[in-house]
Amino acid sequence: QVQLVESGGGLVQPGGSLRLSCAASGRISGIFFMGWYRQAPEKQRELVAGITGGGMTNYADSVKGRFTISRDNPKNTVYLQMNSLKPEDTAVYYCHVRGIGLDSWGQGTQVTVSS
Repeated sequence: QVQLVESGGGLVQPGGSLRLSCAASGRISGIFFMGWYRQAPEKQRELVAGITGGGMTNYADSVKGRFTISRDNPKNTVYLQMNSLKPEDTAVYYCHVRGIGLDSWGQGTQVTVSS
């Protein structure tokens, strides 16, 4: 069984920064995708950013140029550096990991951008 432990959420003022991290542990034989999704109240969950094992990344248009996703393969950890945060970035952020026999979600971490 694989566990995902997220950290780094919180309250930040508009224009501020936060860094989320998600560490996967357990029976992991190969991870080919790690990503971050978010869900705001009364909205559907959406992909924020994803990264493959080879380092290819993709971002939602709304976060391009502000967010950066990265991963530490030996540590099975993915990060999301969020800069220039806006109130509309407020949501619960979920880590998602897919691999060989693996499709897991984190518990979610709240990010609130407000003055």
